[in-house]
Amino acid sequence: MDKEQKKKLKARFKQNEHGNLIASLPLSIEVLKELLSFLNREEAPNCDHTLRETKDFLISRNLSPEKIIPWLNEHGSFCDCEVIFNVYDEVGDIVGWHLEE
Repeated sequence: MDKEQKKKLKARFKQNEHGNLIASLPLSIEVLKELLSFLNREEAPNCDHTLRETKDFLISRNLSPEKIIPWLNEHGSFCDCEVIFNVYDEVGDIVGWHLEE
């Protein structure tokens, strides 16, 4: 396999990974971006090592925390600050949300 074939294979693998991650989202990309922005807002309280802010956000949007929290846990998020950083690490570029926003 030459260098160009390896490059194409890697790109296809990454695209498939991204597609699988997007397909696994239990909420829309737009709502996920809103959640990340909400948690990262300037006036957000310090993390209390719970998902209190995340749950409040989901409930305010009539979304089921019971369906979304397990997905967040699978992606390393067990408190509000971990949602910002761990979920961001996995999906920030894919969904088009960046910490600077």
